[in-house]
Amino acid sequence: MTVKRYLYRKWLMLYSKIVREKASPEYIARGWAIGMFFGCFIPFGLQLVCSIPTAFLLKGSKIGATLGTLITNHFTIFIIYPAQCWAGSHLLGGTLSYHAIETAMADVLKEQSYEALMKIGWELVAAFFLGGALLSVIMTPLTYWFVKNLVIRYRSRRAAHMAARKAREAARVTAPSGK
Repeated sequence: MTVKRYLYRKWLMLYSKIVREKASPEYIARGWAIGMFFGCFIPFGLQLVCSIPTAFLLKGSKIGATLGTLITNHFTIFIIYPAQCWAGSHLLGGTLSYHAIETAMADVLKEQSYEALMKIGWELVAAFFLGGALLSVIMTPLTYWFVKNLVIRYRSRRAAHMAARKAREAARVTAPSGK
């Protein structure tokens, strides 16, 4: 299977989970926005601990809150975290290079210890949270808007399809038989 086909199948599965949830578009979008917020802002591993209770408090989709945090999964974390640390470092006026950040993050993920985390230094930790806040401020409303519109468009097309189907069935039933 090609990468393109694999990604397309994954997108279809995700799309199906989003649009077929039995709730209002706002409820679904709120959950996904919550998940995206914590996926961008909170370090990997603590995201679900924060996103699910917040989804209960803010009356958002728990499925969306859970899946929305997966933006920072094992594959994307190597792209997103260094980029947000680099952006945060520049906002702080720091001098961290993208390569230095990438190396420090890889060491933390490889060793998975507090000692490795403490070696990165407070400048990188501050840059992580500032860059994460920036990413969250951008991605949270975009996610809400995108998911809400995706659900509305899907349901509108589905309703039109069902109405056309009922009209065809009604026309077939009322049509005179050609005997």
